[in-house]
Amino acid sequence: MLSSTIKTEPGLETKYRCNVCKDEEVVLTRNEQGIEYARDCECKKSRRAENLMKSSKITDEFQGKTFRNFNLTGRPAKVKEAREAAFNYTMNFEDIRNQRANSICLLGRPGCGKTHLLMATSNNLLAKGIGVVYFPWVEGFNEIKNDFDMLDERIKRLQTAEVLYIDDMFKGRAVPTDFQLEQLFAIINYRYLEKKPVLISSERSIMQLCEIDEGIGSRINEMCENYRVVLTGGIELNYRLKSIS
Repeated sequence: MLSSTIKTEPGLETKYRCNVCKDEEVVLTRNEQGIEYARDCECKKSRRAENLMKSSKITDEFQGKTFRNFNLTGRPAKVKEAREAAFNYTMNFEDIRNQRANSICLLGRPGCGKTHLLMATSNNLLAKGIGVVYFPWVEGFNEIKNDFDMLDERIKRLQTAEVLYIDDMFKGRAVPTDFQLEQLFAIINYRYLEKKPVLISSERSIMQLCEIDEGIGSRINEMCENYRVVLTGGIELNYRLKSIS
């Protein structure tokens, strides 16, 4: 006769990630009147942040980018201005997220730390349980071109993400392709109309963005009105060339 009873081997105990809720993410408690009710366990927020990080497409290396480890020693004033803008944006995000000007763009010379600072912003938001999707311009469009069957699904994800980070916009070509511009307009226009925040790094200025596509550039300009830094200057801004005398 078969038995449905599962016997646990002596000495072995079930291991939980959270011993408070036994991984149920809910705990029972009582209010002052003695009425029992369920509430979210403290572990639920950290699990959500962990799951959001996994779905963000941010690499392990970039997950280590913080404001604290962004080196300001000897850096030009414009770089310090960019760091302050990104930090203030992060701190004020909850207050501005539903406004028209709820986005940030760091523009200008390569090697200034634009990606590091916006990664630090992304990592902070993810830690607070706010979803961020990372879209590196060149790699992102290469991935789209490799599987056009997934085009609608991928564009929809970029349109509807809680926060979208577009890194190195318009990198790689003197002039973006018509396909890239069509898809980017669909993404930016959707987010503009729905007041969804976007983080943007690019080597182009707002004027240069408008020269490529005025509809895209003007929307980005309005969305990033209060948090926009253009890093202008010479090669001294490029931190990656700091060892060159």
